Amino acid sequence: MRPVGPIRLMPMAAHPPRVATAADLARIAQFNRTETPFPDNVTLQALIEAQLDRHFDRTAVICDHDSVLGVPSLTYAQLNGKVNQLAHVLRAAGVGPGHIVALLVERSFAMIVGILGILKAGGAYLPISPDNPPDRISYLLKDGGVTVLLVQNKTADRIAFRGRIINLDDPDVYRASTANPAIVNTPRDLAYVIYTSGSTGKPKGVMIEHRSLVNRLHWMQHAYPIDHRDVILQKTPYYFDVSVWELFWWALQGATLCFLVPGGERNPLAIVETIDTHHVSVMHFVPSMLNVFLEYLDGKPAGVVNRLASVRRVFASGEALTPSHVRKFNDIWGSKTGTRLTNLYGPTEATVDVSYFDCPPHNDFDIIPIGRPIHNITLSIIRDGRSMAIGEPGELCIAGIGLARGYLNNAALTDEKFTDNPANPGERVYRTGDIARWLPDGNIEYLGREDHQVKIRGLRIELGEIENTIREYPGISDCVAVVKQYSDTIILIVAYVVCKSDLEMAGLKHFLKQHLPDYMIPNRFERIDAIPVTPSGKADRKALPEPLMRVGR
Repeated sequence: MRPVGPIRLMPMAAHPPRVATAADLARIAQFNRTETPFPDNVTLQALIEAQLDRHFDRTAVICDHDSVLGVPSLTYAQLNGKVNQLAHVLRAAGVGPGHIVALLVERSFAMIVGILGILKAGGAYLPISPDNPPDRISYLLKDGGVTVLLVQNKTADRIAFRGRIINLDDPDVYRASTANPAIVNTPRDLAYVIYTSGSTGKPKGVMIEHRSLVNRLHWMQHAYPIDHRDVILQKTPYYFDVSVWELFWWALQGATLCFLVPGGERNPLAIVETIDTHHVSVMHFVPSMLNVFLEYLDGKPAGVVNRLASVRRVFASGEALTPSHVRKFNDIWGSKTGTRLTNLYGPTEATVDVSYFDCPPHNDFDIIPIGRPIHNITLSIIRDGRSMAIGEPGELCIAGIGLARGYLNNAALTDEKFTDNPANPGERVYRTGDIARWLPDGNIEYLGREDHQVKIRGLRIELGEIENTIREYPGISDCVAVVKQYSDTIILIVAYVVCKSDLEMAGLKHFLKQHLPDYMIPNRFERIDAIPVTPSGKADRKALPEPLMRVGR
């Protein structure tokens, strides 16, 4: 089977690049007129507390698979009381502005209580997957400078930690005052740190401030208003930055957050039942998982799709949303219930999303752009230090309030990726490594990756991290990892290894399971005599042989 299309960089145009003319620059300036007032003088805690007090008797969180509290849901008042009790405990443990507190929890009441408690204490939260190997968890805790770790009963024994461990399922945690703690943060303090895959073989922690998050949420409410009648589905793993708007947007508007059962994001039936039972109105899909969900719905009786009628809007991000995805959505779901689909784009380094595009409800289109910039974000298409003409491909660079402070404990990489805009000196930009181009209508079309970083099912993967980890295994002298896409749902990581003839692949797989999360372990290993190279000496990935289609870990 041959891949159906590239998943990384599409080639630059063969003709000499056309630099933006004065007319182009004037039009691009219009496209980037995004300056919009937002509450830049307050923190997320202050905004949330205003709603907690206003909607005290309304349902705040639904988590009917979590039996620890003995109830399927919490009101705003009940949630606020528990959050405040935890916040006071954390304050007493020394947590305050600049302190990073880690969570090692599943989707549960403990997750939202822990995250909000950390923020109310003044700290920044660091989400860690309980499914990570112990070595990776230890690295994140050490690199994050974590001295306080929040766990629950199911995860308490996942890691040996010398700092303070607080079990969020322990009733004794909730004996402090239920009063709101004094606000000690400023908008420039850290709100969260999310680790993404790193090319050096180690994950990198992206630091996001309160003001960046507040701007992102304020834009979303302006563009797609919700109110107390809405139910937001929390189905994204909390260590993936899309979870950020799922976890906070509802709380700013008096809406309800509904937690999907852990693992339910991979179970279409669980998603349907949760939507139907709790009248979910807004949700998110990574495009590849949206495709899986739509294939599940296709051919089902009309009554199954009708169970999704409460959903007003589906947001898609994390991977390229293709025209085939949108046509399938329109045919199977949108046309039956009136549900609309919106394409979002953005890296973790720019607070989740920086552009948006409302997909048409009809099928008369050729491309699906990543859209226009959100509030207080500007986008540039740069090549060789110059702005490109409209329609000309180049690297997509981001400027504005959404930019991260940088990478935790990595000033060199921060300086490399967050640079002065060569086309507009004095402006700080994040270089995405994505190739894109302006369209005449002000939307941006995504064309692919500039390097070898990819997204699979919404999780950002640096192939260099996989390669470097494999090279550490005894008997392997070299390795190249690539991604092969054979359909919308079959996306495989293939590792080509130069190794001793007697090397046992079972031992290598066991080694990788100790050092990499499951989603980064290659699906296929191919032995080769040598890595092919280009005339410049770089690995020639195009010259690698096609793998045999024997898939498995």
